[in-house]
Amino acid sequence: MNIQAILNDEIKKAMIAAGAGSEVEALVRQSNKIQFGDYQANGIMGAAKKLGINPREFAQTVLDHLSIDDIAEKLEIAGPGFINIFLKNEWISRHANQANISRTLGVNAAQNDTVVVDYSSPNVAKEMHVGHLRSTIIGDSVVHTLEFLGNTVIRANHVGDWGTQFGMLIAYLEKVQNDDVKDLDLSDLEAFYRAAKHAYDSDEAFAKKSRNYVVKLQSGDEYCLTMWRKLVDITMAQCQHTYDRLNVTLTRDDTMGESLYNPMLPSIVQTLKDKGLAVEDDGAVVVFLDEFTNKAGDPMGVIIQKKDGGYLYTTTDIAAAAYRYHTLHADRVILFTDARQTLHAQQAWLITRKAGFVPDEFVMEHFTFGMMLGKDGKPFKTRTGGTVKLADLLDEAIERATTLIEQKNPDLSAEEKHAVVEAVAIGAVKYSDLSKNRNTDYVFDWDNMLSFEGNTAPYMQYAYTRIRSIFARAGLDMADIGGEIVIHEDKERALAVKLLQFEEVLLLVAKDGMPHLLCQYLFELAGIFSSFYEACPILSSDDKTKTSRLRLAALTAKTLKQGLQLLGIKTVEKM
Repeated sequence: MNIQAILNDEIKKAMIAAGAGSEVEALVRQSNKIQFGDYQANGIMGAAKKLGINPREFAQTVLDHLSIDDIAEKLEIAGPGFINIFLKNEWISRHANQANISRTLGVNAAQNDTVVVDYSSPNVAKEMHVGHLRSTIIGDSVVHTLEFLGNTVIRANHVGDWGTQFGMLIAYLEKVQNDDVKDLDLSDLEAFYRAAKHAYDSDEAFAKKSRNYVVKLQSGDEYCLTMWRKLVDITMAQCQHTYDRLNVTLTRDDTMGESLYNPMLPSIVQTLKDKGLAVEDDGAVVVFLDEFTNKAGDPMGVIIQKKDGGYLYTTTDIAAAAYRYHTLHADRVILFTDARQTLHAQQAWLITRKAGFVPDEFVMEHFTFGMMLGKDGKPFKTRTGGTVKLADLLDEAIERATTLIEQKNPDLSAEEKHAVVEAVAIGAVKYSDLSKNRNTDYVFDWDNMLSFEGNTAPYMQYAYTRIRSIFARAGLDMADIGGEIVIHEDKERALAVKLLQFEEVLLLVAKDGMPHLLCQYLFELAGIFSSFYEACPILSSDDKTKTSRLRLAALTAKTLKQGLQLLGIKTVEKM
């Protein structure tokens, strides 16, 4: 349920009845301090100012028109005109009970948009490195959340699978008389890429042949296409292995490479010309945008077709936007890239809209993220200064987690240890990233991310297993707990209210692509449960209280597990 939305609607109605215009907003927010209630309505002062009356007087008039006696125990006017809302224990109890038996934990999964989420985007013939991590895991967690809320989500792994480099690689394969690529693993292929690039840069005859192969590839030459498919297959197989290790839901079926849009590109360019948006400039086809200026103050030119007839990323991205609207019938597109792609996306989408390839109501959002930094504050690199391979990072996480878990619980069976190590290692890497605001850079720190204290994956995973152990000690199954949640104590109340706020945070994650808000919610929930557990005995209480508190504990465990699943992080029953 969305308590905030319920209160917002009711108070808005009362504000309109009190004389405010229909455009008024109640601005209901969760309270930061318990003495100010559970929620606060902050829109009174703005509305009163427009009406030219005293805010506290207007607040009283609003309360006179407000009828939420079934929800609120107490309403009070505070400060210059805030309305503090204290929820009824009975109302909290009723909805906590409903959440406990709900498949979605009380979350209203009624959204029904078709959303394309563009994320990960590795390059063919190159191994995934740490630079791909943020897009991959942030995108996947938002995908999970959107689906949980009822949306149809189309995963779009926009893979760089076209361009000059393929002519170069095919030519080099031919040069070394190695037409059988299937035996190459990706590390070989990377070495191959470097050698091919060196040949391309140093040997003009080889470069000419490479460019020729690009033309052949683009014209549908069967030999070149066969070799190209092999290169793509090798790369995506390796990527899939990494996705599986990361517990990321991308599959080969989600691959939408740049090559997909090739047939559309000539008509895209022609349409832009026909509409007078694109002109020829020094042999190239260029769109000049008044909205962006160069250093001289002139409209910035965006090339959509080169002198040699080749197309650019901008052209492909325009085609991708059109494809997602017309062919995939999406209502919304979300693109996850690092912040360096901001200008590129703005220009491509501006051209897309100007040309009428998509309507105004089609939502296109670019969610950017900062960089992963080392402790020195510089981009995260190997000791030798090279790019850190994602596979190597995950291997190190497994090694460190193995040592940690062996020290913490040496009594685990081999099977239990394997499951815990994998969950903790991969969870730690992902949670450390996801718990940071995506708009900021963050420092990669093994010690912090593998700590059982603070806002970390091990802490969250342990919080879940700790609750599960309560049921194990009692010899009970969470699913078999009958009875009702009845709120008496303040700590019970605080926990139940927090549990009922699950939907509110998920809506923010889905709207703004901010998984760190979910991490913060889960961390706060675990802390509130801890306080509840210390203050409110469970197993030693009388039967009715015991049942109520067990149901509260069960709902907490289910919410923690569901929240971590949405982040793509596994839980274990024992740690």
